[in-house]
Amino acid sequence: MEKELIDFLYLICIILFIVGLKRLSHPDSAKKGNMIAGIGMGLAIVITMFYPMENESNNYAWIFGGLIIGGTIGYIAAKKIKMTKMPEMVSLFNGLGGACSMLIAAVEFYNLPEGTPMMSTQVLTIIFALFVGSIAFTGSIVAWGKLDGFLRDSLVLPAPQIINLGMLIVVLGLSAYIMFLPEMNFTLVLVLLGLSMVYGVTFVTPIGGGDMPVVISLLNSFTGIAAAGAGLIYGNQVMIVGGIIVGAAGTILTVLMCNAMNRSLFNVVIGGFSGSGKSSGSGREEVVKEASHGDTAIQLKYSNRVLIVPGYGLAVAQAQHVCHDLEKALENEGVDVKYAIHPVAGRMPGHMNVLLAEADVPYPKLLELEEANEQMPNTDMVLVIGANDVVNPSAKNDPGSPIYGMPILDVELAGTVIVLKRSMRPGYAGIQNPLFFGEKTKMLFGDAKDSLSKLKTEVGNA
Repeated sequence: MEKELIDFLYLICIILFIVGLKRLSHPDSAKKGNMIAGIGMGLAIVITMFYPMENESNNYAWIFGGLIIGGTIGYIAAKKIKMTKMPEMVSLFNGLGGACSMLIAAVEFYNLPEGTPMMSTQVLTIIFALFVGSIAFTGSIVAWGKLDGFLRDSLVLPAPQIINLGMLIVVLGLSAYIMFLPEMNFTLVLVLLGLSMVYGVTFVTPIGGGDMPVVISLLNSFTGIAAAGAGLIYGNQVMIVGGIIVGAAGTILTVLMCNAMNRSLFNVVIGGFSGSGKSSGSGREEVVKEASHGDTAIQLKYSNRVLIVPGYGLAVAQAQHVCHDLEKALENEGVDVKYAIHPVAGRMPGHMNVLLAEADVPYPKLLELEEANEQMPNTDMVLVIGANDVVNPSAKNDPGSPIYGMPILDVELAGTVIVLKRSMRPGYAGIQNPLFFGEKTKMLFGDAKDSLSKLKTEVGNA
């Protein structure tokens, strides 16, 4: 009876997960959806404490110790994290989820009863959780390093496709060999664990910075799949369903991100946007035109329609609130202001949406790529704030560019383009942007937060 009651309560947790996920589909209900899913997870943890154990060993001190330490670290990290570091935190926490599945699988191998047949679904499930969890763990750590900058160009693999293919064949071959053994060899399991972790590193390392949002969503799906595998090991319904939900959501998001870049997942994994592509270029010296805060404010104030294109530079400057203030100041002058959101802008899926939501920008003001491009020819002025690659026309007209074929925001179709940047430094994909030298483009150099604040003041005084 006790087990039946626990299984029923697990079902309630699963329902809370699904309801929470459903509410995450819209910004107005996303906060409440996150709380509902969090309650479901908290309830699942409490219920698990009362799940019948197969032995009488008392591990509650370890369990509560882990809960207290992990909960404290998570709470402090979530409270202190800056929006500029949110992608790194997402990647790091995602990696810890993969590490959890990896360690569960390793412990289960270590505790495997003597005489257990190796050629069984139980062993296959443990190997699966070990392999996928390891990839999610070390791959996310590499992604975190790339996002943070210290691994961006410091680690280059020769012939990465051949290395990855060879590593995959070795890992799969060793997994099959372990299952064909008459009894468990834990030394080989540790070798498999090490190779799987190395494969996670070699898997993510060749992928360029421009593809990092896709990588994060892909690794997120890996973590979910690994968690489902760990749930199968224990026969835990919440872990199975929760892992499947995360895995499915991550997979769908990965496909959507790939579609947004007009590339296949295979192309992302074996290639990646990097600065190694050879652009044809113009062959002549390019000259930029600088704008002043006063002139830009006057143009903004007397425009009918303005589109703001946020990028990672907006996050770095923590300028989302000031940007929203400028938007409200322009609307008070009768200007129609919207935000053009590219799906891969920033460093993680939905990064700009999260950033603007924090500043209480109304969701209807956020235009997706297609809708924004439809309005671009009728837009008087575009403010590009720290975005580089998602407005780079080389993606359309330069076959030699590494981002060629990626759909972009066609800001050059607007009447005037003002680009807010600290310098002429290339974007995350490592390539120069011809837009900055266009006839309609002017550069407003400086810190984005400071520039937007000055523009807001000038609009009020103009």
